[in-house]
Amino acid sequence: MSEKTLEEISKKLDQLILLSAVNAVKGMKQTPAIVMLGAIGLDRNLIAQVVGTTPGTVSVRLSEAKKKSAPEKKPAPSPVSVQSDTETSER
Repeated sequence: MSEKTLEEISKKLDQLILLSAVNAVKGMKQTPAIVMLGAIGLDRNLIAQVVGTTPGTVSVRLSEAKKKSAPEKKPAPSPVSVQSDTETSER
């Protein structure tokens, strides 16, 4: 295939991806739409175009969603002094 043909195919595929993304998030609120499109691997520029915002906003929303979904790190339990039977009987 020629370079020109490959470029035309690439443009058509980009259009199909854009249309599919717009259809997939139709009626959704912005943040859930951003999270869903990010989860399927679309880049932030395309996501911004689809939901009508800026790439910076997309980055912030994806970062916030990632933080929320990360398991909370609980502090390690503090060491507890365990007394042996002989120590308790000596008291």
